Amino acid sequence: MIQHCPTPTELDDLELLVSGAYAPIARFDEPGSAVTLTLPDGAAEAELVDPEGLPLARVAADGSLEPLTHAQYGPFRRLHLTPAQVREQHAGATFVPVTDALTKAEIDELRGLGRVVLVALIGTGTPELSPVALVRATLAAADLLDDATVVAVPLPSHGDADVDHALGAQVLGNYAGPDRVHALGGPGLATGVGAPSSTIGGYPEAIAAIVEEDSPEPEDQGLVLFFTGLSGSGKSTLARALMDLLLEQGGRSVTSLDGDVVRRHLSAGLTFSKADRETNIRRIGWVAAEIARHGGVAVCSPIAPFAETREQVREMVEAAGGAFFLVHVATPLEECERRDRKGLYAKARAGEIPEFTGISSPYEEPDDPAVRVDTTGRSIEDALHDVLVALDEAGYLHLVGSHA
Repeated sequence: MIQHCPTPTELDDLELLVSGAYAPIARFDEPGSAVTLTLPDGAAEAELVDPEGLPLARVAADGSLEPLTHAQYGPFRRLHLTPAQVREQHAGATFVPVTDALTKAEIDELRGLGRVVLVALIGTGTPELSPVALVRATLAAADLLDDATVVAVPLPSHGDADVDHALGAQVLGNYAGPDRVHALGGPGLATGVGAPSSTIGGYPEAIAAIVEEDSPEPEDQGLVLFFTGLSGSGKSTLARALMDLLLEQGGRSVTSLDGDVVRRHLSAGLTFSKADRETNIRRIGWVAAEIARHGGVAVCSPIAPFAETREQVREMVEAAGGAFFLVHVATPLEECERRDRKGLYAKARAGEIPEFTGISSPYEEPDDPAVRVDTTGRSIEDALHDVLVALDEAGYLHLVGSHA
């Protein structure tokens, strides 16, 4: 039996299936259910593991589950209780779903409800804040109430509002029992899932500090500058020039993840097959996301020819709380081949380099880069100015004029 690490959404679904929170849904891929699991090609069953390799459950060909253990680590794991535990400990309480930091007005509303259980819905794609910040803000709100408890429930979003509300109502019903759920803001928000809190009246001071920390201004946010383009397009030169400006200005931690340098170190041993190229980009993306997680700036300049892999990098960065800024260095193939500083195009044309991007392997141009730059007939300073203006307008970096 193969081992397989599910996606973050699937891991959330697994926890809710095993805990009984999704009852009567009890397995993946039940007819009509949005709770699905995609296994590697050809696999009918698998041992499901967490990102660190801990076996969590076995899934059979019919989607049924054999629990092995539960996730044991992670922030606020002690607050992840099963519906049965919650009903036993908090019978008679009013349950309040929470997806965003609670405002002063909402906390005042809760004071009239007596004993409350604040259900922080922290699943992938559901909370307005990061999951950790949502729990912290909800605990801070509980401290302002006379009798409040916080429970963390990893209810994920499945990309469909109607589906999410239906699953949310199902999960909350299993935790709270009949008629014990109170939706902040009045009727129409039966589950609260995906419903942002009103900020009328503002946040209490302790909660405001958590919200501010979790939502830094763009210029203070971890940032991944991702240059993509054909070999010889000028992407590495532009990336180096931008990095030099950042180092000269100071004030930010900056790391270069140049494609060729990464190949010699982080991705040594990988070939230039499509699979290995995608692995190389994902490695770059993971390191860049960790840099962004800690507020740094990562400057990346791989070819990154495939749109799906670039999107995976974006998702990693944004999941880490960073901003992803995609620069398409759109210098045409003819100009890149004319330059051919390393002689690679000539070798590719001669058949000496298989699967060479632009010649024998495709380059999928980005549909929505933050900025698109063609370096044909332009100085590096001139081309870099386009990038600097776009960064300035987005609020991430203010370097316009620094290269003059």
